[in-house]
Amino acid sequence: MANIQIKNILNTIINDDSIKVMNEMEEKSVDVIFADPPYNMQLNDTLCRPDNSKVDGVFEAWDSFESFKAYDEYTYAWMSAARRVLKDDGTIWVIGSYHNIFRVGAILQNLGFWILNDVIWNKANPMPNFKGTRFTNAHETLIWASKTQKSKYTFNYEAMKALNEDIQMRSTWDIPLCTGSERLKQDDGHKLHPTQKPEALLYRVIMASSKVGDVILDPFFGTGTTGAVAKKLGRAFIGIEKDATYVQGAQKRIDAIKACDISDLAYSSKKKQARIPFGSVVEQGFIKPGDMLYDLSRQHQVKVRSDGTVQNEQGQGSIHQLGAMAQNAAACNGWTYWYYEDKNKNLISIDSIREQIRQNSGGAA
Repeated sequence: MANIQIKNILNTIINDDSIKVMNEMEEKSVDVIFADPPYNMQLNDTLCRPDNSKVDGVFEAWDSFESFKAYDEYTYAWMSAARRVLKDDGTIWVIGSYHNIFRVGAILQNLGFWILNDVIWNKANPMPNFKGTRFTNAHETLIWASKTQKSKYTFNYEAMKALNEDIQMRSTWDIPLCTGSERLKQDDGHKLHPTQKPEALLYRVIMASSKVGDVILDPFFGTGTTGAVAKKLGRAFIGIEKDATYVQGAQKRIDAIKACDISDLAYSSKKKQARIPFGSVVEQGFIKPGDMLYDLSRQHQVKVRSDGTVQNEQGQGSIHQLGAMAQNAAACNGWTYWYYEDKNKNLISIDSIREQIRQNSGGAA
């Protein structure tokens, strides 16, 4: 029975078992889950470089399972608990390697999650394959899934496009491993955690799939990368971590972060802009009935009608319909396709008029 109120654990790290805690949390209480579960790496022997120096691999007890069946049972348990606390319109990210990601993906689907994307984190500086017996393993896979097929999940498309220099963000992400000052170390100089994820990776995850003020849950908190980035981006976090040493390191790391002013966290989102019909352009006299619109090459033209539709020899309809017709395309954004002539016969995009109307009306829907 749930007895942990979400308001009492926001921006905290809980030093306990993640399955136990999630089963005690309020149902449908978090917006996004980022899960970096044990990979079940199945490393039985010490890894060595060609010079016989040891590789700092993952040999911790929390990553060891006696069989695939045991790993699957564990995955079903934590993922079922995670599904319980995820809001109906929430999403979950799970990261893994070839050791576990295919098993994780199948269990996600079996539990009713709807896979939205698999994202390849391409490591710009991967660890080499020292034995030369396989390809260098240079990537990990993130599965992004909504709670159901009908979930109205958050995806900040325009923000992702802006991050990628105004090109659609693809599902292959080139991001270096966590190194240097970002990597948390023990007093003896060794890594505090063997699989600490880079903040750049979590930055993209959180920016893509959440809004300012949303609650991000990480049930395998480790060194707190999710919490660190959530704090920087104005999201609340909940971390669950069984290892007290990791908790201590994560807490120190997060405490040192200064949260941004909320006014600095705005991001691109055309979905928030007011919808302006082309008829408004005609109504407000920016373009008059009888005026001509042209494509940028002046190969096609249409005449504006009094009701905000346009026409040419091929027919009549919206700026979008005739734009598509001109290109023999299935669809067209008429705002960016059509131009009008100014007094000097220069072509000006009609989209500039739409932006002017938005600014005059306050800009938001």
